[in-house]
Amino acid sequence: MNYAQLSTKSQKFLEDLRVYLFSSGKNSDEIEEITEELEVHLREAEKHGKPIEKVVGTSPKEYMEMISAEMVIAYRTWFKYICLIILGSFSITIFPDLMEGSLSYSVLELVGHLIIAALFIAAVFTGFKYLAASHASFNKQVFLLGGIALLPIVLFVGLIYFNRVIDTPIIYFGQPGSLVIGIIATLVILGVSIWAQSWILVFIVALITLPDYFLSLTSLHQETQFIIQPLIVIVGFAVYLWLSHQAENNN
Repeated sequence: MNYAQLSTKSQKFLEDLRVYLFSSGKNSDEIEEITEELEVHLREAEKHGKPIEKVVGTSPKEYMEMISAEMVIAYRTWFKYICLIILGSFSITIFPDLMEGSLSYSVLELVGHLIIAALFIAAVFTGFKYLAASHASFNKQVFLLGGIALLPIVLFVGLIYFNRVIDTPIIYFGQPGSLVIGIIATLVILGVSIWAQSWILVFIVALITLPDYFLSLTSLHQETQFIIQPLIVIVGFAVYLWLSHQAENNN
């Protein structure tokens, strides 16, 4: 958002408030109304030489919690968001599998994907809510966001292990079914990216799919590839965060 005639401190507070309320499941229209009203108060305060604390108090976190407590959770809206996120997470994992041929998943894998998606959603919202209400350093932000990004990878590794030792029925989709699912996954990724006005999902798909594909073309042992691929994902995501931070500072 572009908050004209506001100090950097006030701008950051409004941006953090948006993230905090959004991560708390509040309605986007109500968030817009509240931040616009607060923007007017902050602008008036700054015009008369008053600090931001005169409007929001000495504890930004307490102010955010107070505003959040006065708002209701938009369950219907968030149900749609969660469905989109789950579809997006499934779409992300489908592309590496498509590289290996026709899709086939065990019941354990499908249930595990849902559980991992739910845990990842909870971690993302909790992490962003925490960062919005705290003055975390860049290194702490990278550590936290890197941990959130690493969480599904670790859980998927665990799922792969349990899928090997626990037998459950397997569902085969065949070549035509796999092609249809691949097209749907592509549309979901592009749709979510356009809706969110961010290409982070496309970047994540490329980061997960391409290293695995190129490593498979090498003469490295499968165990070595299994170790290197997550490291590439972690380093790639850390570089992306650093570049995003640099671009934000330049702007």
